[in-house]
Amino acid sequence: MRIAVVGAGAMAGLYGAFLARAGYDVHFLMRRDYDAVRSSGLAVQSWQGDFHLDRVNCYRRPEEIGAVDLVFIGLKATANAHYQELVAPLVGPATRVLTAQNGLGNEERLAELFGAERIAGGLAFLCSNRAAPGVIHHLDYGFFQTGNFQRPPDATLRTFAGMMQHAGVECTIADDLALARWKKLIWNVPFNGLSALLDLTVDKIMANPDLHGRAWRLMKEVQAAAGADGLHIDDAFLDHMMDLTVKMKPYYTSMHLDRRSGHPMETEAIIGEPLRRGQRHALPLPEMQSLYTALRQIDEDRRSSLVPRRS
Repeated sequence: MRIAVVGAGAMAGLYGAFLARAGYDVHFLMRRDYDAVRSSGLAVQSWQGDFHLDRVNCYRRPEEIGAVDLVFIGLKATANAHYQELVAPLVGPATRVLTAQNGLGNEERLAELFGAERIAGGLAFLCSNRAAPGVIHHLDYGFFQTGNFQRPPDATLRTFAGMMQHAGVECTIADDLALARWKKLIWNVPFNGLSALLDLTVDKIMANPDLHGRAWRLMKEVQAAAGADGLHIDDAFLDHMMDLTVKMKPYYTSMHLDRRSGHPMETEAIIGEPLRRGQRHALPLPEMQSLYTALRQIDEDRRSSLVPRRS
């Protein structure tokens, strides 16, 4: 299986590196890290053991890669307007397109462009950051789950999951991708959202009783929105997410890092879209609405600051 990694940052770059280390045919589309990786390779500093890829198939343009068997998308959801230019040159007659992006709505947009029968999704449960150009810091966890969009798993998906397992990544297949997406939002909405809003690592949120309580209320609202969408998530899963978070090392979430670096945050995909889906069913979601409004304001202020002023 020939794989192209699009958006080879802290998440997709890490999984791609595991696959490449295991000997699989992996090709990385890179921009910011291209020069560093081309000259010095790709370094992974992992709690599971450091490793270095001396030679990496990396490219600046998707046309240089050409058609592949599977496109693994790790772009931020804020870059979805670039799907056509970045993904289309990689798509051949039988290409599977797997998005491991955060939030809701990504598979639907890809299905509009490339056909629903091609689309799969993935969910990454890990703590990793881009430490420097060509260096990924894998702090904790690493579990990956994948499923087909609006249809049962098939042989292609099972082959990919087996490759991930062989590469050292714990990987399972979701029979219901929509449910898996909502389950990940149980964690992403409170902890990506609150960490970005308050400029706090996850451990500090958990250590503060008021913020711990707010995170729990946000989880309950996501649970209610999923239920209104016909997908049941029980309280035991929420408890499990809290237990995992208590054990997590100090961690800067992706939205937190985006805010710190002045980049647009994935507010719409992670918080706005599930909020809107819940509101379609007339659910009262005050915590999600408050969080969404505050994060939208931060992004709007950032955009305003970038507009040149007339002298």
